[in-house]
Amino acid sequence: MVASSAWASHILVPSKTEAIQIRDKVSKLKDFQKLARKKSTCPSSQKGGDLGWFRKGQMVREFENAVWNQPVAQIGEPVKTQFGYHLIWVHERDEEVA
Repeated sequence: MVASSAWASHILVPSKTEAIQIRDKVSKLKDFQKLARKKSTCPSSQKGGDLGWFRKGQMVREFENAVWNQPVAQIGEPVKTQFGYHLIWVHERDEEVA
């Protein structure tokens, strides 16, 4: 059995207010990537927020729940973790294969 995996990008900021302001400016992936480079405090900002592929269980719970529950190719609601507030863009998901 192979654990499900996902490919996602994110923007990490310190406040929910800032996350909402950024989310309101995103209508497509290019906007998201540009704002990730400018605003995200995560080292992934250099790659437009791209986290690459990861398996279920590799990310903190709140982040992971959002990745598996929000629609693909859209920006989700801000997600709070111990690192700050994340805006997440899910590129693709591979569901679990038995």
